[in-house]
Amino acid sequence: MREQPFFRVDWIVDNADAIAGRVWEHVQMTVIAVVLGFVIAIALALLIRRVPRLYGPIIGVTGTMFAIPSLALFAILVPFTGLSVLTAEIALVSYTLLILVRNIVAGLESVGPDVVEAATAMGLTSRQRLLQVELPIALPVVIAGIRIATVTTVGLVTVTALIGLGGLGYLIINTGINRFFPTSIYTGVVLSVLLAALADISLLLLQRALTPWSRSRAGGV
Repeated sequence: MREQPFFRVDWIVDNADAIAGRVWEHVQMTVIAVVLGFVIAIALALLIRRVPRLYGPIIGVTGTMFAIPSLALFAILVPFTGLSVLTAEIALVSYTLLILVRNIVAGLESVGPDVVEAATAMGLTSRQRLLQVELPIALPVVIAGIRIATVTTVGLVTVTALIGLGGLGYLIINTGINRFFPTSIYTGVVLSVLLAALADISLLLLQRALTPWSRSRAGGV
């Protein structure tokens, strides 16, 4: 019996469409989780801004959610939501909240009181002040949080292969580890790393494009 090669390029070529489909599934699950997590985190951060004493309880709850192992969280959710995308997204969103809430709050707190007073003196309403002054100044810190949450989510999406999803995790676990097929494992791992790196670089470039003043200030130091 002829021994199989350790890494089969022909398998990747023959299954290119299926692999591309797994990459797209991975991207979709990541984007949905980060976007929903960001929306929820913005709401929580604004609530904290209005009622500062809620910071501790909210960070405590999101920190507890972040600390729950993914397998345990799936075990809790599956009886209610089944082996579904909803189960995966609830878990993924919950893991983004601690990172995003902390960074959004830190970004808003970085806005100096003199800036807020000046904006108020110019006649801006609280909403206008938030959208036109505070959020733009907080943007570098906020996007830094989005970068961390995105890279973390890219890695966590692979774990959802345990409930039949997982994008590239399906290649690592279902067709790789479960079938003792190294080519599928390495393909999934390498593509996951490349996807995380591409997402991080893209968000960094977006941050630089949206906050040119921070780049010029750093260059002048």
